[in-house]
This record gives sequence, structure tokens and C-alpha cells, in this order.
Amino acid sequence: MFKQCITCIFGHAVVELKLLAYPVRELADVSRTSFTYEYMAYPMTCAVFNAYYPSHRSGWIQFGYYVLFTTVLTIVEVLLVQYTDLIRYVRWNWFWSWATIFLTFLMTRAFCVIYFGTMTRVETAKQKNASSTTRS
Repeated sequence: MFKQCITCIFGHAVVELKLLAYPVRELADVSRTSFTYEYMAYPMTCAVFNAYYPSHRSGWIQFGYYVLFTTVLTIVEVLLVQYTDLIRYVRWNWFWSWATIFLTFLMTRAFCVIYFGTMTRVETAKQKNASSTTRS
């Protein structure tokens, strides 16, 4: 859901500023963004990214993981721009896509680390309290 919030803001801003367009899209009367990409495909890809993130590997491996996911998504987008009517660059290019995808992966990863780190501390504290009350 966090990724959907980010992509909703970025997606609508980019379309409203007429930087790129989605000539063929679902729910055309409701939004000028791509519903499938912004609300399903990209957030699901991000979920996979975070689920398999190599947090216990070296910094270079982690950076490469970001680069790999970002590059694959950008290549798919460039192919869609070239061979379909699903996306059209107006005042946009592959570099801006790559940079914004990379940035949103960083933001989402930071959110996951903070959120799940907090949840782990809360669960640990609950377990400590439960074990101390059962001993008393």
C-alpha cells in the first residue's frame, strides 16, 4: 500500500504535467494514469523486491539488486513505448523513469525497514512482558 501511495502521487503528477501519456488505458474516464501499472504491477514488483531483498549481503550486492530491478522495469517500459500505444513519452525519457523507479524503491525499502523494525521491537517487548508475567 505504501508503494501505491507513492506511485499514485508520482504517476498523477507526471501525467498532469504532460510529461508522459497513456493513450490506451483502463478506467479512462476516471484517471489518465495506467491503472494496471500504477496500482497492480509496480506495487507487486515492489513486494517481490522487498520480500527477497538481500539484507545480509554486501552493500554492492544490495546496490546491484536496486539496479537490476530498476533496469528491468525501465527496459520493459522502453519496449512498451517503442512497440505499443500503452505509454508515450511527451517530455520524458528512459533516464527519468529509471531515476524515479530507483527513488521509489529506496523510499519503499526505507519504509519497510522502519516499519518492520518497529514491529519486531514491539513483538520482542510483548514477549518479554509475557514471559515475566508468567514467572511471577
